[in-house]
Amino acid sequence: MGISRQQALDCFRSDDLIGIGMEAEVVRRRLHPEGVVSYAVEDRIDCTDVMRDGTCEGNQLAVASLQSLYDEICQTLDLGSTGLRLVGGLGSGSKVCGLEWSETLLRGIRQHFPSLWIEGLSASGIVALAAGSGLDLRQIILRLRDAGLDSIASDDTRPKCSFAEWTAVHRAAHGLGMRTVATMVFAAGEALEQRVDLLQAVRQLQEETGGFTAFIPLAAEDASGRELDALTAVEQLKALAIARIFLDNIENIQWSGAAQGLKVLQMGLRFGANDAGSVAPSANGTAAANSISEEDLRRIIRDAGFHPVQRDSPYRTMFLY
Repeated sequence: MGISRQQALDCFRSDDLIGIGMEAEVVRRRLHPEGVVSYAVEDRIDCTDVMRDGTCEGNQLAVASLQSLYDEICQTLDLGSTGLRLVGGLGSGSKVCGLEWSETLLRGIRQHFPSLWIEGLSASGIVALAAGSGLDLRQIILRLRDAGLDSIASDDTRPKCSFAEWTAVHRAAHGLGMRTVATMVFAAGEALEQRVDLLQAVRQLQEETGGFTAFIPLAAEDASGRELDALTAVEQLKALAIARIFLDNIENIQWSGAAQGLKVLQMGLRFGANDAGSVAPSANGTAAANSISEEDLRRIIRDAGFHPVQRDSPYRTMFLY
């Protein structure tokens, strides 16, 4: 089903935003007739210090950094986080040392928190580890999975690896039983044909493996960290709706409130999105800087006419309340 490549290109060039949005809404309702919009409560943990202090042999500084990391994870779990995304340095290091210390870190987290869902290392990071260690992509992912990694992280920026490498990483992960999330970072200077090429490749890989749990269309940011000024809400919503129509073989389309802004988030829930991304846990229910609180997210979902439900990181469990 879905639409053809040419039809997708025609949609990107069309001015009929409402018509495209209505078609996306039809697909969303078919896949999610229950009227639910899901979200996750999960936190990001910066591993920069741990990876900097770690060596292949280990040392007291590394032990102290690991303990500090465990304490930080304890705090975020106590606040209600159901998943963890490791960022900032995981997989870094020279040659095999980067891989071995990443394995040490993952094993330590898994030992201390056996039921925690651990996400980390983007496709670009996997490719870099493979190049530095001399192992192939499947071997790298297998070792990281056995050490405790549950899922490869989705991309927040344009991948540093080639698209062929990106696809190979996800195919290898799916072959090992690891489900992943695909991201399209758009409006970063690419042609419309390139956007559709990515959508087509993701759809074909999903037909082959069934390994994608969700797809995230994500607007590019400029060097200062701001969303590109030239990218309008209309363009963002159009990309979202086209992704929903084209990728009707992927169950979930995520539209992040933190990334898109609350007004665009609410509109996106009527343009095909059925998931609102994640929020970081907090002690008093208020959002940290540049983020959104769970209370605000649930209100936005209700105001859009949907029932908000919390999910876990791999989209398996809904926590109804």
